[in-house]
Amino acid sequence: MSNSTKKMNAVEALEEAHRIAFAPFVFQASVSLRKLGILDYIFDQRANGGPTVEEISQDLSITPYGVGVLLEIAETSNIVSKNEAKQYELTKVGYFLNYNTTAGVNLNFANDVCYKGLFHLNDSIKNGKPEGLKELGQWKTIYEGLSQLNPVEQQSWFDFDHHYSDDIFGEALEKIFERKPKTLFDVGGNTGKFSIKCCNYNEDVKVKIVDLPGQLNLAMANAERNGFKERISGHAIDWLSENPHIPKGADLIWMCQFLDCFSEDEIVKILSTCVQSMDDNAELIIVETFTDRQAFRASQFILEATSLYFTVLANGNSKMYPASVFLKLIDKAGLKLKEDVQLGEYHTMLVCEKK
Repeated sequence: MSNSTKKMNAVEALEEAHRIAFAPFVFQASVSLRKLGILDYIFDQRANGGPTVEEISQDLSITPYGVGVLLEIAETSNIVSKNEAKQYELTKVGYFLNYNTTAGVNLNFANDVCYKGLFHLNDSIKNGKPEGLKELGQWKTIYEGLSQLNPVEQQSWFDFDHHYSDDIFGEALEKIFERKPKTLFDVGGNTGKFSIKCCNYNEDVKVKIVDLPGQLNLAMANAERNGFKERISGHAIDWLSENPHIPKGADLIWMCQFLDCFSEDEIVKILSTCVQSMDDNAELIIVETFTDRQAFRASQFILEATSLYFTVLANGNSKMYPASVFLKLIDKAGLKLKEDVQLGEYHTMLVCEKK
C-alpha cells in the first residue's frame, strides 16, 4: 500500500470510490471538452482571466446547457477551475490532458480503440479470449484487423503504438549498427517504419519484415514509396499457426514491442522458432517497456492499463510483462542474455544469442 493510500481518511477513501464508480463519465466529458474545442478556448482566453459559460457558448456555438454540464463535472474533477466572476481556467491537470502528447495519445487510444470493447472485460477474463474485439470487427485477434480498422481507429492505434517506440529508435539504431549487420529481420514490422529508418541510417543493410500478410502489404507499399524496394523484402507469417518458420540468414533479429502481444507459451514458441533459424554469430534483440523497470508510477500505471487492452481487445492472453518473466522465457527458448541495456526513460533492450 502506498503512503498516500495509507494516509487517506474514510471520507477521502469514499470520495475516491465514487470517482472510480463514475470514471467513465469523467472520461467521456474529457473527450467532449477536447473535441468541442472548449479546453482550447479556455486556454486561449487565459490572459483575460478566462471565459464564462456564456462566452464559450456564443463563440463555439454550443448551448449554455451543454457547456455547463461539461464544465461542472470538469471542475469537480480538477480539470478546470472557476473564479468568483464565473470565469474558467485550465488547472495543471486540464493543461496536461489537452496539451501533453502522451496524455492525448492515451486518451484517443482509450476512446477510439478500447472504450466500447472494455465493456466485455469480464467475459474476456472468464474465457481467455478478446471478447471486446467484436466492437471493432470479426477477427480472432486485433492484429488480423489492423489494416481494416476505420481511419480514426487505425490512426489512434498506430499513434499509440509508435508513440512508445519512436523516441528510442535513434539510440537503438546506433547500438544496432555498431554490430555492422548486413541482413536484419524486423519481426512485427507493422508499417515498416523501423525498417525504413534502418535503410536510411545504413546504406548497405538489407531488411526483411516478418509480419502478417495485411501488415506486410502496408509495409511493402511504404518501403517502395521511400525508395527501398530493392533493400526491404517481406516474409508473411502467422505466429499462431501450427509450425511457423522464418528463413535463415539474419545477422540480427529485431523485435520491438512485439512479444508483449503474446502469451508466455507463445513467446517461447516464437523465440524457439527464431533460434532454429539463427547461426552461431546471429543476435536477437528484444526491446520492451517492462513493468518492473519503470522509474515513475504513472508509467507503470499506463503499462498495466495497456495489459487490459491486450486482455479484452488484442488477443485475450498477453500483457505488459515484468523483465523477470522475460529473462526466464529467453532461457527456456534456448537463448542466453548477452547485454541488458536501458533505452530512453521506459525501454529495455535485451541482446541475446544462441546458447
